[in-house]
Amino acid sequence: MLHISNVTKLINGQPLYRDASFEVFAGEKVGLVGPNGSGKTTLLRLIIGEERADSGSISLQNKMTLSYFSQNVGEMRGRKALEEVVSGHQNLAKVNQEMRLLEKKLEDSAGMSDSEMESTLNKLGDLQHDFEKMGGYDIEARAEEILTGLGIAPIDHHRPVEDFSGGQKMRIALARALIVMPDIILMDEPTNYLDMETILWLEQWLKNFKGAILLTTHDREFMNNIVNKIVEVNQERVTVFTGNYDFYLREKGIRKQQNEASFDRQQAMLKKEEEFIARFKARASHAAQVQSRVKKLEKIDQITLQPEEEEMAVLLPDIPRGGNDVITFQNLGKSWADSQGAPRLVFQGLNGLVARQQKIAVVGINGAGKSTLLKIIAGKTEATAGTVTIGPSINMGYFGQFTLENLTPEYTVFEEVQAKLPRASDGFVRNLLAAFLFKGDDVFKKVRHLSGGEKARLVLAYLLTIPHNLLLLDEPTNHLDIKAREVLLDALKRYQGTILFVSHDRYFLKEVANRVFEVSNKAITLYEGNYSEYLAKTKK
Repeated sequence: MLHISNVTKLINGQPLYRDASFEVFAGEKVGLVGPNGSGKTTLLRLIIGEERADSGSISLQNKMTLSYFSQNVGEMRGRKALEEVVSGHQNLAKVNQEMRLLEKKLEDSAGMSDSEMESTLNKLGDLQHDFEKMGGYDIEARAEEILTGLGIAPIDHHRPVEDFSGGQKMRIALARALIVMPDIILMDEPTNYLDMETILWLEQWLKNFKGAILLTTHDREFMNNIVNKIVEVNQERVTVFTGNYDFYLREKGIRKQQNEASFDRQQAMLKKEEEFIARFKARASHAAQVQSRVKKLEKIDQITLQPEEEEMAVLLPDIPRGGNDVITFQNLGKSWADSQGAPRLVFQGLNGLVARQQKIAVVGINGAGKSTLLKIIAGKTEATAGTVTIGPSINMGYFGQFTLENLTPEYTVFEEVQAKLPRASDGFVRNLLAAFLFKGDDVFKKVRHLSGGEKARLVLAYLLTIPHNLLLLDEPTNHLDIKAREVLLDALKRYQGTILFVSHDRYFLKEVANRVFEVSNKAITLYEGNYSEYLAKTKK
């Protein structure tokens, strides 16, 4: 269906990949994995023709249809949400327009000859058949179903797209890609900005989808539950693995061990042959044997040892012991003013206690107030009712969208960390940044030129170095690739302080949380036990 053959792509003269080849067959669900910056999104752009390969070919089987979802949704305006989704099916829109023109022509049929009338009716009949085959007569119903599944309430389907937030526009763009029901869907991070309920709906939709899928996602569980093949983009190579993400990790480990064993065996053989040549090359009696072994060595394809992959290294500082009651909130309430100035209640009457060394996941649907609760506790916004009390000797660290937005754009990476750690030596800052994969000239990059993943790594670099005994983390894994998420996960499991966090990554939630706060119906409920136990108790 989709054929990638010997594709090479250069960026500023440096290869993202050389001679990349793989295929996506009908109905196959393929995960595209690799570190941030390895070229996953570029590969998707090459497939849809937004970028050109330096060599090689990319082809899609004749008459196969394709749709593409990316994080760059473009400018949305001038349509209602439902109209925007329906407009995604461009072939259907074209057929519909041709039908309307023919229908108008028939309305003004006075003076039309019998043969012209017959020809027009035949064309209209063919178009109506195509329209029905493409699902034109129920497209609005399907668009409504997809929009609702992606968390856009029916009451909002006829709102102008300009009125929606950036995250909601992302959902509308995703619905626009799904409505086409193509032969293959390309998806770049479809779970970003989705709440848990919506992720589960999308996961089920994609599992039921009969066409092929090629997707990138940093959500390990989402990928595991959908894909049956992995294409890895890493270190200028593209490698194919048959199986889901967990199989890929196991198989990759096995292949690495086999590569190391083959390399060691060949090196031992080469050493033995070279010793023989060195020992007997001056002896005429062994000249033939020496010459034979020299020729043998010249013909050998030398095995290359696979390079070690770089990953973040988090060295946690010793943290001071704080009080046993870390956070207490009583009758906490928050309202925001809407666009008309009227108050909109987020939650009210929240009561809770966070004790020392608890690691609490804050869960709930989008709009329930999870991020707002963390912002109030962190002092980033004020409550409209109630109180929050931080316990004695508590040193709080906060990570969220607010943190990323408040980096200094004109600072370099080095200057940003230096400003946050004014007592640290230049050597310490450089070593710290290297541990978070900012090496060499990377430390002199301006903050405004950093990707979302790089900004997240930058904030985590200094946040996890300061001896905070309380961490408030709002979607800390957003923008991080799967490997970086797992390094962060390991650090938080080792962390001896208290954590209150929001995440939509199920694997992350299951591994870190030992308590759950559910924010629902403008109230909060505490569930003892980890996230898996919470799911069992609530049957979610």
